[in-house]
Amino acid sequence: MENILIQKYNVPGPRYTSYPTVPYWDKDFDAAAWERTFTSAYATNKADGLSIYIHLPFCESLCTFCGCHKRITKNHQVEHPYIQALLKEWSLYCKLFGEKPLVREIHLGGGTPTFFSPKNLEDLINGLLSCARKAPDCELSFEGHPNNTTREHLEKLYQLGFRRVSFGVQDYSEKVQQAINRIQPLSNVAKVTMWARDIGYTSIGHDLIFGLPFQRVEDVVDTIEKTTTLLPDRIAFYSYAHVPWIKGNGQRGFKDEDIPKDAEKRKLYEIGKKLLQLNGYDEIGMDHFALRSDSLHQASVAGDLHRNFMGYTTSHTKMMVGLGVSAIGDCWTGFAQNVKHLEDYHQLLEWGKLPIVKGHLLTGEDLIIRQHIQNLMCRFQTSWENPEQYFSEIPEVLASLSEMQHDGLLEMSATSIKVTNAGKAFVRNICMAFDLRMKRNVPDTQLFSMTV
Repeated sequence: MENILIQKYNVPGPRYTSYPTVPYWDKDFDAAAWERTFTSAYATNKADGLSIYIHLPFCESLCTFCGCHKRITKNHQVEHPYIQALLKEWSLYCKLFGEKPLVREIHLGGGTPTFFSPKNLEDLINGLLSCARKAPDCELSFEGHPNNTTREHLEKLYQLGFRRVSFGVQDYSEKVQQAINRIQPLSNVAKVTMWARDIGYTSIGHDLIFGLPFQRVEDVVDTIEKTTTLLPDRIAFYSYAHVPWIKGNGQRGFKDEDIPKDAEKRKLYEIGKKLLQLNGYDEIGMDHFALRSDSLHQASVAGDLHRNFMGYTTSHTKMMVGLGVSAIGDCWTGFAQNVKHLEDYHQLLEWGKLPIVKGHLLTGEDLIIRQHIQNLMCRFQTSWENPEQYFSEIPEVLASLSEMQHDGLLEMSATSIKVTNAGKAFVRNICMAFDLRMKRNVPDTQLFSMTV
C-alpha cells in the first residue's frame, strides 16, 4: 500500500516556505511598492517586534547537493566589505522604521556563516543592534559548518547572545560524502557539538538529508545511530531536493540514476523516522524532529509553532527583514527578495537603494490561504469555522482531497481538515490542494522538487 501511495502522490510540489510560492509572485513589483507595504505593516505590527534573516553566501568549497545561493571562494578579504554592505542595507530599513525596532529573532544562514571570522561576525551583530532594541527573549541562531566552526566562533557568538546552533551533517557514508563533495568525519561533528554544549548553547541541531546520491538504508541507519549518540536537541531530516535546472546550484558530479527515487527514497525516510522516534525524537513538523526538552517541541505541543523563510521557529513575528544577497523579507502582507549577484548587491547599496529584484503583495485571498498552509505545516490541521478563514473555493478543495481521505491521509469535516500520522509524509500534497494560484496557472515545466 505504501508503494502505491508513493507512486500516486510523488509529484513536483512546493515546500511552501511562502504562499504564494516564488514562481507565482507579481510580475510588476518594485522596491517602492515593497517600501510602502513594509512601512505600513511595521506601523501595525511593531509592538510584536521583528525577525532578521542574514544571508552569508560565501563557501570555501562547493557541496554538490546544495541548491542554495552561494559564492565559492577562499579569499577571506571579501568578509569585511560584505559586512559593511549588510549594515548599509540595515541602515536603509532603519530609516523606514523611523525608530529603533524591537528585534526578537536573528538567524545567520548561508552559504557558510562560519566562513566569516568571529571578529567580523561580532562587528555585524553589534552593528545591527546599535540601532535596534533587543527583546529580553530574543533568540539568536546560526548555521555552523563542522569543518570550520572553531571554539572561538562558538564562544564569541555565545557572548553576543546566541543560544542555538545547527550543524550540517547530511550523511556519514564516505561514498555519499565524496559524491556531494562534503568530506566530514564524525570526529569533527562530535567536537563542535561537545564544544557548543560545554559553552552553554541550549539548543543544538543536526541537519541530515535522505535521498542523496548512492545513499542506502545502511547509510541512513549508520548516520542516525552516530547522530543520536551525540544527542542533539533537534534533528532536521530533510528530503534531498533535486533541482538541477535551477541556474547556479551545485547539483552535479553524479548522475540522475545515482539518486534513490520513489519507494526506495521513501524507505530511507521511514527507517530513519522510526530510528529517530525510538531514540526519543518526536516529529514536530515537516522534516523536523526534536527531544521533548527542546523549545521547538514544546511549542509544537502547545500549538504555537510558526514557520517562515528561516524554517520552524517559536517566534511569532509577522515582520522579517532579509539582509544579504538572495535574502527574502516578509511583512506578512508582502514578500521581497534581494538580487542574487554579489556585484549587483553592492552597486545598488552604493546608490542608496534597497537591493530588491522581485516580490509580491498578498491579496485578501492570498492571506487566507497562507494561513491555512501555515496551519497544516505547523499543526497538521486547519479549520474555517471562523468565517474570516473561509474562501469560495473551499468545496472544490474538499473535493480534490477526497481521494486522500479515502487513502487514510487525512480526516475531513465540513469545516476542518486534520492530517493523520500516515498523511504527515504527504503534507506538501495536502497543501497543494489549497494552492489556488498554481491550480489556475498549472506550470508547463517542472518548477519544484518531488514531494516524496
